[in-house]
Amino acid sequence: MVENYSLGFDMGMGALKLWSKPGGLQLVSQVANNGHGHLSEIMGLKSRRRPILVSGDFGSFYVGAGAHEHGRPVENLDFDRLTGAPEMRVLLYAALAQYQAEHGPFDQALSLMVGLPLQMMTGELAKDFQRGVKGWLLGSHVFEIDGLTHTIQVESVRQTAQAVGALFDYVLDDEGRMIGERGSALLDEVGVISVGFNTVELLVVKERGAAERFTRGNTLGVRRLLDLMNHENLYSLGELDTKLRSGSMKAELKTSLPIWSREVNGEIERVWGQVHRRFAKVLIVGGGALLLQDALTTQFGHKAWVPGDAVLSIARGLWKLSVMKR
Repeated sequence: MVENYSLGFDMGMGALKLWSKPGGLQLVSQVANNGHGHLSEIMGLKSRRRPILVSGDFGSFYVGAGAHEHGRPVENLDFDRLTGAPEMRVLLYAALAQYQAEHGPFDQALSLMVGLPLQMMTGELAKDFQRGVKGWLLGSHVFEIDGLTHTIQVESVRQTAQAVGALFDYVLDDEGRMIGERGSALLDEVGVISVGFNTVELLVVKERGAAERFTRGNTLGVRRLLDLMNHENLYSLGELDTKLRSGSMKAELKTSLPIWSREVNGEIERVWGQVHRRFAKVLIVGGGALLLQDALTTQFGHKAWVPGDAVLSIARGLWKLSVMKR
């Protein structure tokens, strides 16, 4: 029996992340409608490289860094987006095509271990959200990337909370085996802080189960920092994100980062209080973790663990979990 090609799939609002044995990939989650009104080369002006163009029966969209400069931005940050909205489809399709270009073609159907925001894994709508995600991911996907047709088959979809990926990135190696003494974290009490684009998620795991009282998600992610920096509403969130990543907004960041940092620390204090002092470890992941690393490592001291690549940690952990399950 031929095994499926396993992929860890982190459905990030700021960047979509994939990980499998050859390595990882992140694609900035910028999507814009293709208006079909391309500018010809203009003498005296620099020609800009166009983003990835993804087309199919769902429409035609530019995807990735710079997409918002070439079409009308599509910025939908509600959770319904992850249940198969066109902008989510084109992000995944562009990422899958780019992953194959970098790491070689998929030689089997795909098996996805998907990381979802905590809000989609809890509450009255959790089962509806999860059915929606599984419904659009399973099956055959046909699409075009810059005019070339691609066909992808997804045969298996499993789902868990994004923060769980961070936990298994910490305790498992690439063979799905426990890493020395780190495996004891599953039997101890460990906190996870995932600072994404849309949300900040707090997860506490005790004896391999989630401690519901100390597990919470909220919309205090990097988008909140961008809102503070965009007080005149001059840019789309995607444009601001690009500027932040390029380091071209240092003055605005210097002013806004301390405010956002205090808001995030305040939320952690509200949910965890002083309980974190009994945790064996506090795992800190996500793109926003890089911005808040100094504040959070100071807050949690020697118990803080920030992986070498905090952005891809969740996708990598999801893949390791799939290897362990297999």
